[in-house]
Amino acid sequence: MSDFKEITLQGLWKNNPALVQLLGLCPLLAVSASVVNALGLGLATMAVLTSSNLVVSLIRNQVTDAIRLPAFVMIIASLTTCVELLMQGFTYELYEILGIFIPLIVTNCVILGRADAFASKNGVLASAWDGFTMSLGFTLVLVLLGGIRELIGQGTLFNQMELLFGPMAAHWKIVVFHNYPGFLFAVLPPGAFVALGLLISLKNIIDRHLKERAAQAHSHTDTASTGSKRVRVTGHVE
Repeated sequence: MSDFKEITLQGLWKNNPALVQLLGLCPLLAVSASVVNALGLGLATMAVLTSSNLVVSLIRNQVTDAIRLPAFVMIIASLTTCVELLMQGFTYELYEILGIFIPLIVTNCVILGRADAFASKNGVLASAWDGFTMSLGFTLVLVLLGGIRELIGQGTLFNQMELLFGPMAAHWKIVVFHNYPGFLFAVLPPGAFVALGLLISLKNIIDRHLKERAAQAHSHTDTASTGSKRVRVTGHVE
């Protein structure tokens, strides 16, 4: 259980693909102009990364090192094609908006990296969980970035969610700033760079604060432990 807890922490926070490893930034920055775009790409990446880790782990003992990477790429490409066909069948308009970035999931460094670094060396359940948590961490950052850019760029949240969830989501749009003129910089890729930089800075600040608190707690524990030893020593002398 502790291993799965550590895998979860690694994927969601400590080794987050978008904030720490800085992998897969090209699609992350390109399509995160709105929440629906970010969530669509995030779910597609999640499906491919989780299933590819699962398949790679299953065949890891049958694949030699000489053909390891080509085999992994073939698996990832096949799964990406499946996701692409599903999006064409069920969310065609969103598929058209995301464009080339759905087929380019094949080249996403996060997916090939996890297949080679983790799934090829670990069991099926651990590998599937690693793929799920890593892709979930990537998707959460993607959606957060999309929310920030949509809010600052258009003054709305959850606009056009019906492209992903159908007619029931037609009224999910929230107009935060009425009569908002818009801020083009936030919608364009340079705005994505700035927003991602702020998110990375915020994570570093939180990590530094947590590290300082842990160091203070450790210092208090050492002090209490030292005082206890003095009492025992005094008692032994007497």
